Amino acid sequence: MRLVIQRVTEAAVLVGNAVVGEIETGLLALVGFGSTDTGALPGSPVWRKTLDKLVGLRIFPDDQGRFNRSLVAISGDLLLVSQFTLYADCRKGCRPSFTGACPPDLAAGLFDRFVADARACAPGRVACGEFGADMRLRFTNWGPVTITLDSDQF
Repeated sequence: MRLVIQRVTEAAVLVGNAVVGEIETGLLALVGFGSTDTGALPGSPVWRKTLDKLVGLRIFPDDQGRFNRSLVAISGDLLLVSQFTLYADCRKGCRPSFTGACPPDLAAGLFDRFVADARACAPGRVACGEFGADMRLRFTNWGPVTITLDSDQF
């Protein structure tokens, strides 16, 4: 599982011209699952640690401007967007290969579960994109701050 996390002042995801998810101050997280991820991942220690790290990352400023506050501490929002291209392999040629990505049927279930579990631990609103849809993102990256998390690191 891989996440690309951006600290934002606002974010929205659109399918066609319709906004399907939007947040105010918080985190926009692109979430991808790899070919080695299985249906046993939800509820595992790696799953829990990833969720805890997501809501606990201290990347919001305190009164002195230091990264000392988490999403939980600021009661921030969370926008989750499925992103299989986080597993793109660009080593050969100029067209990425996505063989390292999780099969869509399994990834859809993993993403739905990740959203549900995030709703249980995130302090503010949790919104999401539409799995498998052609989505557009509108956001204001605050910082900019962009952090990557890979479950292989846990």
